[in-house]
Amino acid sequence: MAVTRAEQRAATRRALLAEGRRQFAADGYHQVVLAEVARAAGVTKGAAYHHFDSKAGLFRAVVSEVQQELGERVATAAERHEDLWEQFRAGCREFLAAGTDPAVRQILLVDGPAVLGWDEWRTLDEQSSARHLAEALTALTTAGLIAPDQPVEPLTRLLSGAMNEATLWIARGGTPQAAEQTLDRLLTGLRTDPPAPTS
Repeated sequence: MAVTRAEQRAATRRALLAEGRRQFAADGYHQVVLAEVARAAGVTKGAAYHHFDSKAGLFRAVVSEVQQELGERVATAAERHEDLWEQFRAGCREFLAAGTDPAVRQILLVDGPAVLGWDEWRTLDEQSSARHLAEALTALTTAGLIAPDQPVEPLTRLLSGAMNEATLWIARGGTPQAAEQTLDRLLTGLRTDPPAPTS
C-alpha cells in the first residue's frame, strides 16, 4: 500500500522528534545542531526547518512531548489505586522517580526553563503534571482529606516547585528513597481526618 503524503509528513515529524529528544537529553540544548538532528533522523535539513522552523521550535515540541508523557506516567501510577490518598501519594512518587530519566532531567528541568523562559515552561507544566496535581488536591479537599480552608492553587504551586527541585536533586545523584520519605512526611502534614458520615 502506498504511503500518503500526510503519513510521510507525520513519519518525518516523529523521526525528528525522536532524534531531537535523544540528542537534547544526551548533549543538552546548546550542543545540538538542527542539521545534525535531521541527518541522524534520515531527513533533509529543509524538512527539519519545514516542520519546526528552528532548533528552538524542535526543542519546544520535545519539551511538550516529555511533559505530556510525564503527566501520563503520573496519572497511570495514581490510577492503580482506589483510595484517593494512595492515588495522590503514588502520583507524587512517580513524579519523583522521573528524576532517574535523563530526558526529564536535562530537557525538562535543566534546559527547559532556561531555553523557553520561565513563563512558557510553567504553561507547559500546568498543562500536564501540575494539572494532575491540582486535580488530585481538589479531590482530596472535597473528600475532607485536606482541610477545606486550604486554597488549592498556592498548595499546587508549592508542592509542584518542591517536587521539581527534589526530582532535580535525584537526577544529580540524590537518593530517591530519601526524597520519597521526606515527601511522605510533608504530605502527611497536610492530611486531616475525613468527616464522619452522617447517620
